[in-house]
Amino acid sequence: MSYLDNFNRPISYLRVSVTDRCNLRCVYCMPPEGVHWRPHGEILRYEEIETVVQAAAELGISKVRLTGGEPLVRKGLVDLVSMISRIPGIDDLAMTTNGILLARYAEELKAAGLQRVNVSLDTLKPERFRTITRLGELPDTLAGIATAKEAGLVPVKVNTVVIRGLNDDEVVDFARLTWAPDWHVRFIEVMPLGDNVDWADNGYVPMSEVRKRIERELGEGELIPAKMGVGGGPARYYRLPGAQGTIGFITPISEHFCYQCNRLRLTADGKLRPCLLSDYEIDLRTPLRQGASVKEIKALIIEGIRNKPERHHLSEQVIPQGRAMSEIGG
Repeated sequence: MSYLDNFNRPISYLRVSVTDRCNLRCVYCMPPEGVHWRPHGEILRYEEIETVVQAAAELGISKVRLTGGEPLVRKGLVDLVSMISRIPGIDDLAMTTNGILLARYAEELKAAGLQRVNVSLDTLKPERFRTITRLGELPDTLAGIATAKEAGLVPVKVNTVVIRGLNDDEVVDFARLTWAPDWHVRFIEVMPLGDNVDWADNGYVPMSEVRKRIERELGEGELIPAKMGVGGGPARYYRLPGAQGTIGFITPISEHFCYQCNRLRLTADGKLRPCLLSDYEIDLRTPLRQGASVKEIKALIIEGIRNKPERHHLSEQVIPQGRAMSEIGG
């Protein structure tokens, strides 16, 4: 049974950032030169992550998602997947990736125990992909998606952050993908966090606008409510009439879902973060390196759960400043 926070929400989900590094430099996430990487010694070792996940599992957390930065740039990630997949109580192990290296590792990840992947993809245009990511090539990510499906890392969900003036003109093209089998697209509102506050201020697009545009331009009438099943998360899912895939809308700004938030986050440098949009953190790395037991780490996780805020306060202009998204993993 999951541990309840002070607002009676069962906490069952841990997102683990395994690295703050990335092989892309997306314009709304990083400056061209990237961000200051933390020294390797500050990043949690795999054995330390395993201890935290074991402690979390004993508190009823059953779902783990590996994030970054870009998780696949960290050497030996398949070994970590294998370690976590063997922890009793963890029955849902997934990963979020930009897909650039996914074709290389998909089969190994599946064999090690990974169940699903989400792939970040903000454009379907090759030239725009290079502009947005600065370092990437669209065929690499598309190959990663295809290989992940072949390997059985399904459902593969495509995450698209919609930003006005950057890629909002492509939402209908993304929606059309869902007429094909095994295409599940999720549109996400851009959130103000760290260095992307200007993008959030000037490029914010509410999901109600995206939905109306899809319904109007495709001429199919209203989208049909749908269920995603495993790994649905906070998105509300719909289908185009006759489509096999789904369209999801994630609305952290226009219709926040804090009342049902079930997650904690572990940063790459070992801080437990009960809320993505709050700078409050608990240091786990120091006690881990001082020899803390699983029982002691459990006590710190409980402290984090008890201090999980009821909701974020973006509407009151309380914007977290302590970390970039690449350090937290979204």
